[in-house]
Amino acid sequence: MVQDLSDRSQYPARNRDGTLDVDLTSGKYLKLWQGPNHPGITGNMSVELTVCGDEVVEGKTHVGYLHRGFEKLMERRTFIQCFPIVCRICVPEPDFNEYCYAAAVEELAGVEIPEQAKWIRTLILEMGRFNSLMMYLGGQSGSLGLGVIGQWTTYVRDLMLDRFEELTGARIYHMFILPGGVRDTLPEGFDARMEETLREAERTMKDVWNVMFQNAVFRKRTIGVGYINPALFDDYGVTGPTARGGGVAKDVRRDQPYLAYPDLEFEVNVARDSDIYSRADVRRRDALQSIDLIRQILAKMPRTGPVMAKMPNMLHWKIPRGETYIRGECSRGEYGFYVVTDGSGYPRRVNVRGPSYTHAMALLERLIVNCNIADVAALLVSLHTYPPEIER
Repeated sequence: MVQDLSDRSQYPARNRDGTLDVDLTSGKYLKLWQGPNHPGITGNMSVELTVCGDEVVEGKTHVGYLHRGFEKLMERRTFIQCFPIVCRICVPEPDFNEYCYAAAVEELAGVEIPEQAKWIRTLILEMGRFNSLMMYLGGQSGSLGLGVIGQWTTYVRDLMLDRFEELTGARIYHMFILPGGVRDTLPEGFDARMEETLREAERTMKDVWNVMFQNAVFRKRTIGVGYINPALFDDYGVTGPTARGGGVAKDVRRDQPYLAYPDLEFEVNVARDSDIYSRADVRRRDALQSIDLIRQILAKMPRTGPVMAKMPNMLHWKIPRGETYIRGECSRGEYGFYVVTDGSGYPRRVNVRGPSYTHAMALLERLIVNCNIADVAALLVSLHTYPPEIER
């Protein structure tokens, strides 16, 4: 039995200013807050709920004031000064912002990065994808009271952070992908230590499958719950696992290949039911796919040659007038940077397209109508949002 949360037939009337035409003092309607929960998948984001009994009649998203205004900050900084800013736009998966920004600047400046740098960038993006998905799986299970999964996924995420620290010198904000390529080659012995991490991750994922996805309570609370009509996907800009959980095989890595992805073998993971369980299972399989892709990258990547193109003086770098949009596939869907230059040493305009805005603002506020308050947390996490991406 599918619970279609997009049905608005029971939605209360509205006043001319857009507010609900309800008397909150009558006792029939009540205001509640869901969140913020930090650290967590939704972080400092909260949802202002209007409920009637245990049913939600309206939800308004508040994204908080954590990391803000990145796009305007970048317009007041040189191109290289923007480099340490962009990773803050998405804390759990910062490397994707580094890649999109660097690739946009490189295209506008006519810079071609070395072959080895393409492979190392692809490796870093898959490592970041895996870490983001580990955070998601712990959050999705925790939203329904299954806390042990978060302990396990945090453990293997920490192992991958060890590999990040070994490669980049940092655990959270790596700042390793920069215009022109990457900062360095892989350290000696990295492949063997990564293989140990991947084997431990595979063992953990088997436990996640048995304890989370085969759990009777988790299945009861997620199968048929949080249904998204696939007809809404294009209208709401739904991409990534949220769309693939509804049978739409959208993946920029396959549809518009970039970096080393044309040389890698992988299938686009899809499910059919478009509910919370389907979205979770797609992300579980995406995590296993990232493990396989990391192995492919390490087996195929060239180990000789430069990792950084010859670049001008970065403190006085002026890029010709132009505009571009660079997209890629992050753990949550299509991610893109629209960058405009005017021939000066500063970006004229930067606009970031992250999945969080379309999924956890417009889509969530539609889906949450008629939702039971006990399912709000699971629905919210199933859309996999990172709030700084919204208030960028």
